[in-house]
Order: sequence, then structure tokens, then C-alpha cells
Amino acid sequence: MRRILALAVAAATLSAPSPAGAAADPRNVRVALTTAVAGLSGPLGMTYPPGDSRLFVIERAGRIRVVKSGVVQSRPFLDITSRVNSAGEGGLLGLAFRPDFRTSGRFFVAYTDVNMTLRVRRYYAPPTSDVANPTGADVISVPHPTHTNHHGGQLAFGPGGYLFVSTGDGGGSGDPNGNAQNLHSLLGKILRIDVTKPPYAVPPTNPYAGATPGRGEIWASGLRNPWRFSIDGSNLWVGDVGQGAREEIDRFATGGRNLGWDCREGTLNVASAYGGSYCKSTGYTAPIHEYAHGAGDCAVIGGYVYRGSKYATLMGGTYVFGDYCSGRIWLLGKDATGRQVVSLAADFGGNILAFARNAAGEIYLLASNGIIYRLSYARR
Repeated sequence: MRRILALAVAAATLSAPSPAGAAADPRNVRVALTTAVAGLSGPLGMTYPPGDSRLFVIERAGRIRVVKSGVVQSRPFLDITSRVNSAGEGGLLGLAFRPDFRTSGRFFVAYTDVNMTLRVRRYYAPPTSDVANPTGADVISVPHPTHTNHHGGQLAFGPGGYLFVSTGDGGGSGDPNGNAQNLHSLLGKILRIDVTKPPYAVPPTNPYAGATPGRGEIWASGLRNPWRFSIDGSNLWVGDVGQGAREEIDRFATGGRNLGWDCREGTLNVASAYGGSYCKSTGYTAPIHEYAHGAGDCAVIGGYVYRGSKYATLMGGTYVFGDYCSGRIWLLGKDATGRQVVSLAADFGGNILAFARNAAGEIYLLASNGIIYRLSYARR
């Protein structure tokens, strides 16, 4: 994941119902991009409060910008640049609104502080206001003392109203401290916490809650740098950035999954190169898709399942993702026989920082040139 910001700055089937109409074979679909929002600086994520037409964009330096009808409002929704350390791959990395934001006014951000600790912090805004209260409160912090890369930092609310948090393995090359496989470390994980009980509580159904050995916050382990993930129904779709050979997409709905790093890079056995005596021959959840470095590819950017209505016949249930370095965009779905297929659908030609989805289920691409693009689809 060092490449993403340093350069530019469970066994599950789809559980959410597909929109009306059967999706076309992804190999028969091409993607086009149209400018939706311009004039941003380092846009690393975009989301919206439930039931709200506004879009909220996080800028790496520490600002959240409000977008109305494609226009970026001049005054930031929140400015925490004084708290944020954007060295290396640091910065303001994640934003999520509580499902009851329209009544609670609560939202959460993830950022790296002066010590490169990943912090999740809670804030409040009047639900209809374009400006938040700048006074927040810490929720959870994950020390990251040695390196300035691999922070993860994605936030999203999922089933049960729990907050999911991605964390990188601590950085460096090859997870030198073995954090991803260490269930007593919060690094290299997907965490799941209950933020309705400040600062947070461990859900009792988490796989390592209670007497089970391991940190109770952990939902999944064995991740290198889950830079961007998304939730579709009960499924987490994770784009986990590889070391030097493979990039992977993981999908799972149940907790306790071990995605393999630093014993596996995708399905490649890398135990002798990076792992330790803790590496086993079995017990890892394989990615649903992986690709080797080539054609300029270097770092996967996890995306979203299409759940809009405008292109439901072509795209319903199809997953969109890309690569930071090459700017290539792929579609992952099924052919007429139900077999999983992946197809190259577009070459953006620039650096992809993230994907996003609006309330209508339409998907956007956030680029290092400060522009957010709307994706559209057509038959080849």
C-alpha cells in the first residue's frame, strides 16, 4: 500500500437481493467515466448519511468537504488538519455516518496522528447542517510506531449497526513483526466494534470475544493493507494490497476468517519469504479473485457491488474495482452459467485513490487529480 499514497500522495454468496433484471456477463460490458466533482485535493473517500442527498468527501490533509448537486461547498464540514499527520501514507483516511445520523448526528473519522497512530474519533453535527462541531472524542486507537505505510483506515457500518475498521499490518516490507497473524495485535485486521456504548464495546458475537484467545475487536485477520473495503448485505468485499507479486479481492460474511498474510500473498505461499513458525499449511480463506503484477498494475483498489437501478440489467450484483498504478478498472460477476468471471472494462489512465457509491447505488471513482468521476456502463 506504500505505492498508493507515496506516489500520489464468510464462505459466502451474495446475500443482498439483486435489483430487478439479470446482470449481463461482465465481459460484455464497458465502463465510461464522466466528471462529477472537481477541485478537490487528495480525495480518499466519499460517502453520505442515510437518507441524505449530500455527498461528503474526505481530503487527505484532514478536511471533509460537502458536495451539493456536484458543487463543492466552500466551507469544510470538518477541518482537523491540525490533528492529522499525512506523512507517508498517512492522512484523513475514513469517514462513516451512524445509521441513525438523522437523529443522533454522530459520525466517525479515521486518521493518522503525529505518532502515526491510527485513530478513530467520534464527532457530532446537526443532521441538516453543512458544518460539524469541531470538538470530538476518541473511540479507538491502533499504535503504528515504526513505519509510515499500511494504515488501512476504511470505516463502514454493517449488519447489526456495528462499525467495521480496516488496519494495515504496521508497514515495512513483508510484515516484519508478524502483526497480521498475531491475534493479540490489532494491526493487519478488520475490526468490528459497537459504538453505541462510548467509547466502544466489543460485540459479544465477535469471534474472539470473551474467553476466546485474541483481541475481542478482531473480525478478520491475515491482511496486509486492506486500503478500501465495502459492505454489501452481510458480505465484506476487501481489496487487500499485495507485497510484490499478487493483488487480491476477498469476500466473506462470517467473522474469524484468516486471509493468509504474511503466510500467503493471495494464494501464493510466501511463508518462507515473509512468515514465521506460525504459518500453517491450511486454515486460510482464499481470495475470490487475485491478479499478478503486470501491465503497470501494483496495488488493488477495492470497490463496490453495483446496486443502482439505472444499469440494473447490465450491472446488478457486479463488483467494480481497479488498480492504483495502472488505472485499470475491472468488473467481477457471473456468466450465463453462473461461473465467476472478471473482465477489464476500462483504462482510466490515471491514479485511482478510491471508489465510492451514492444513495442511489451509483458508483464513482476518486482520482489523484482531484476529480471524482461518475461511472456509466454500456454493452460492448
